[in-house]
Amino acid sequence: MHFDQRTQHALRDVGLDGEQIRAASELVSESVAEDAERLRAFFECDVVYSDMEMAHSSGGINEHAVEFVDLFTHGGDLRGYLRFDTWGVPVEDGRVLSDDVVELTLGPTVNDRVRFARDEADLR
Repeated sequence: MHFDQRTQHALRDVGLDGEQIRAASELVSESVAEDAERLRAFFECDVVYSDMEMAHSSGGINEHAVEFVDLFTHGGDLRGYLRFDTWGVPVEDGRVLSDDVVELTLGPTVNDRVRFARDEADLR
């Protein structure tokens, strides 16, 4: 089961039994796995654009050459690593916002939620 003790207790308080909580947990795991697959497919391209704030950047939209994204899931967690041409960053979470835009929570060196698109116009 992938809900912490507080969440399990709250779910029981609203009337769910153990079997229903397990079913909900499985649905969460399946949803996260589906998002991971969609995120992997999104980054199967040469270039993406982001609204990431970068040092020595004038702000706005940034272009990134994608080397790879490696994602894994465990229960409700999605983690991994996103590698660009000259640097990379841990991925701590992610979600699909639309067919054209995704959002990742990036770890150390960025420590922020960042939107990515294949077409920079989708970030404006």
